[in-house]
Amino acid sequence: MDTSKATVKLIGAALSGDRAAGEKAERDLDTLIAKRDKARRSDEAEQAREDLYAESVRRFSAARDAELREQWFEYHQGQEERHRANLEALVAYHGQEAQRYLPKGAA
Repeated sequence: MDTSKATVKLIGAALSGDRAAGEKAERDLDTLIAKRDKARRSDEAEQAREDLYAESVRRFSAARDAELREQWFEYHQGQEERHRANLEALVAYHGQEAQRYLPKGAA
């Protein structure tokens, strides 16, 4: 009967050891799953922040581009007016000078 008691103790020890190892493996898996889930959520939150930032930059750039287009339009429109006035003044001046050099009675 001593051998059967020893066998039962041996089997019991083996089973309890397997159970402890299985429970440890399960805890390790739960820990790994929890860490990966936390990392995934963190990555998703970071991606959401990056997406919001990119959208903010896009809106700012679009507004800035519109403002610059308006300023360039006003600049070139003003330059056109200034050049037209200068050109008209030059044409008038040179027309008067040409008249000065016409022979008397040719005009």
